[in-house]
Amino acid sequence: MTSGPAPQRQRAREAALARAVDEGLLGPGSPLVGLLDVDGVLAAVEALHQAFDGPATVHHTFAAKACGLVPVLRLLAEAGMGCEVASPGELEQALAAGFTTDRLVFDSPAKTVGELEFALAHGIAINLDNFQELERVDRLLAGREPSGPIGLRVNPQVGAGAIGAMSTATATSKFGVALRDPGAVDAVIDAFTRHPWLNRLHAHVGSQGCPLPLIAQGIRAAYDLAERINTRLGHARITGLDIGGGLPVNFDSEDDSPSYADYVAELRGAVPGLFDGRYTLVTEFGRSLLAKSGTIGSVVEYTKSAGGRRIAVTHAGAQVATRTVFMPDAWPLRVGVFDAAGRPKQGPLQVVDIAGPCCFAGDLTATARELPAIEPGDVVTLYDTGAYYFSSHFSYNSLPRPAVFGYRTDSAGQVRLATVREAQSVREVVEESGLSHADALVALGADGPDSPDSAEHGTKKEVEQ
Repeated sequence: MTSGPAPQRQRAREAALARAVDEGLLGPGSPLVGLLDVDGVLAAVEALHQAFDGPATVHHTFAAKACGLVPVLRLLAEAGMGCEVASPGELEQALAAGFTTDRLVFDSPAKTVGELEFALAHGIAINLDNFQELERVDRLLAGREPSGPIGLRVNPQVGAGAIGAMSTATATSKFGVALRDPGAVDAVIDAFTRHPWLNRLHAHVGSQGCPLPLIAQGIRAAYDLAERINTRLGHARITGLDIGGGLPVNFDSEDDSPSYADYVAELRGAVPGLFDGRYTLVTEFGRSLLAKSGTIGSVVEYTKSAGGRRIAVTHAGAQVATRTVFMPDAWPLRVGVFDAAGRPKQGPLQVVDIAGPCCFAGDLTATARELPAIEPGDVVTLYDTGAYYFSSHFSYNSLPRPAVFGYRTDSAGQVRLATVREAQSVREVVEESGLSHADALVALGADGPDSPDSAEHGTKKEVEQ
């Protein structure tokens, strides 16, 4: 059964939650869990490919930052996606998941020499962020032809969406070459003139909070620049356009809106030449492929009242819902309430705050929500959390990372579960915090500053170990 469409997705989610409770994956001994709807993810991938169907060649990559979990990346690789990576860790995760180097795109504003050398040696597509990086690559190539595509990221400076931190085409964005700055366009044209190995342009306007017309406006600027460069050079030097991702996710309801079809329709209206086949297109969607398929479930530990407001204390807070806690207006989440057996609760609504376990007052995932009465032992769910919430853990209070399970449902509603990531143990948290070096600071300089085993020598020895 495909659980991508909203009604099926909701039924599959409820069945998966009940199964997780039945199997003890969510309960008093495991009070926090992430659940990922595999059918929903595959349905989103299919919708993306259908929306971009011909005549242009399109390489769809998944933005690894949205869910850097190897089993999730493997699922997407098997579904025909490439992978966009922005760090050495994401690169290694993608390779471990089975992506071949020709299906990778390396984006980062701070690539080291070593990272660039690896990408160049393995034919990984690279998007350069600035002119200094471009000259660094030119030195590394030393006259050789690169084995993979190399592009230059440009900032069309078309403005911000509703969330400033998610807007990458503002006047002062840290990403790319700012095209509206004096002399910038001429400098880009000169770069393509002097470096015949440059063959792509990359532009990304932003993601959540950016309306489709704004995204299309930014892509139009990159397209127009590509046309100008190719005309100036007298041949098709630029053969590819990386148009990024950024499809906003609807966090207000179950509906998938806007859709990939809506996105492509906006682009076809604003940049009709983009799809005529002269350019290979690259996309980098992340959140929109996974968000709707994810659910975080938490046992309610306590309920209380303060100042006339009811509060439900759960195990899901800033450590898993960091953006929601610190920017609740920009990243609101829908909330569900289930009983201890994992069945949806009904009954009169009460106004309640949903609190997390972190030791600061603002650790709230929802405030003043009208929900069925919540009792200790119930389960509170946070919906649309398939992207970022599972893999971008915030280690406040040394809270361990929760287990994540994927699920699929058959036509009879039966659920199959698979482990994506095991829960981190408290012991692992302690080991990660430097346990093996527990005595390092106490021993530092213990014999005095003039001793052969003084701080300087001890530090060098510890670092070498």
